[in-house]
Amino acid sequence: LSQNGKFHALFTTSSIWEAIEYYRLIKKKKPKLNITALFDPNIDNDGGVKFKEDGLVEIISDYNNLYGQDFTLASHSKLKRDIASRLAHKAPYLRIDRTPGEQIDLLIVVDQMLTGFDSKWLNTLYMDKVLKYENIIQAFSRTNRLFGPDKPFGTIRYFRRPHTMERNINQAVKLYSGDKPIGLFVEHLDYNLERMNSVFDEINQLFEGAGIPDFGRLPDDLSERGRFAILFKTFNSFLEAAKIQGFKWSQLKYEFSNGKGKPKSVIELKLDKNTYLILALRYKELFSEGGGSGGTGDVPFEIVGYLTEIDTGVIDADYMNSRFEKFLKILNQDGVNNDQIQQTLDVLHKSFATLTQEEQKYANIFLHDIQSGNVVEESNKSFKEYITDYQAKAKNTEIYNISLLLGLDETKLRAMMNIGLTESNLNEFGRFDDLKSTVDKIKAKGYFEQLEGAVFQSFKINIKVHNLLQKFIVRGGFEI
Repeated sequence: LSQNGKFHALFTTSSIWEAIEYYRLIKKKKPKLNITALFDPNIDNDGGVKFKEDGLVEIISDYNNLYGQDFTLASHSKLKRDIASRLAHKAPYLRIDRTPGEQIDLLIVVDQMLTGFDSKWLNTLYMDKVLKYENIIQAFSRTNRLFGPDKPFGTIRYFRRPHTMERNINQAVKLYSGDKPIGLFVEHLDYNLERMNSVFDEINQLFEGAGIPDFGRLPDDLSERGRFAILFKTFNSFLEAAKIQGFKWSQLKYEFSNGKGKPKSVIELKLDKNTYLILALRYKELFSEGGGSGGTGDVPFEIVGYLTEIDTGVIDADYMNSRFEKFLKILNQDGVNNDQIQQTLDVLHKSFATLTQEEQKYANIFLHDIQSGNVVEESNKSFKEYITDYQAKAKNTEIYNISLLLGLDETKLRAMMNIGLTESNLNEFGRFDDLKSTVDKIKAKGYFEQLEGAVFQSFKINIKVHNLLQKFIVRGGFEI
């Protein structure tokens, strides 16, 4: 549940004796976990003073060795503050997420930290303890700070007397919520999987209705694009919850118990990871020139930023490459008719959904050149590598052309194109202003006046240069 160590957990026990025993057991069974324990050194609720003192000395010594500290029994209060700061990523540990070895994976407690402590980095509470009323609300609240898509909710796992705890939780929520439903409990994995299937069916129907059954491009209609934006966001909300509950793309079929004596139910997800990444690719294109509209890139509907950062670079290209190799084999055979060539070409085109709209454009240009005999295929070169080469040559041409038309410094423009700038950081260190200062004002004036068939004053030429260059750099270039 830590999501590769990003988040941390509390484990509360019923006694100091149990906390020490658990600490030793987990340390032995899971030596790679960064664990520690915290409890009041002045309380002895088991009557074993020496056992508790030995346990405290061991815990403090381990903490010192793990994190390079020098706490003692006498400075236990300072140890507590250090643990709290480290767990909450507060000074002096503000950027501790960059150094996983300095973090605490699991903190074992009895009563400490269950009230007042607040950290968005804490996402799980484990309990071998029975609580009631306000103690439940306070303890559960330790995990309630949401933190982006990786933490849509906190997770509570209780192990002692689960049926009693369920009753206690319901009573506590009823009392402290004024008996109003507040959505305390998230839906189970089976519900989230079914909703993912349902939303995917809607997405599928949307694309099929637009004549795009393979998700190869975005629908042309803006209302259909807007609907896709909503559906993909909804799908991801269920996916995020399902991942926390154990869903993995490597397993698409899940079995669920429906109670004693009742047959189990099976739910299988209707899409695999590759299809999901293709949809993510289409979502990214909603606000880029690659969306195919040829417009300004303005989006008349809401786009969720973090969903555009999904890594779609891992889409499997093996199938597409095998189709390409089959196409080359057919193309180079003697006595093959045009129908056979077109058939293998159609199969290859069906795999284009894994490419961006821009990549698809260059793929088609490349295939046309292959058929025309303008390109000689190279051994051991993949289809995607050919496309990348074509894109690179096109980008070089685009940069050369705009540099020539505006008379600007081509080297400076290329340097800015290579670092993935956005509108927000375009002019960091004055680099965009520096680039604009190299523009030949006479050439720029001639270009825009010829393009639009009008005469412009100097200040309007400056505005047009600014807008054109900004758009060109942020989008990664386009034909002039």
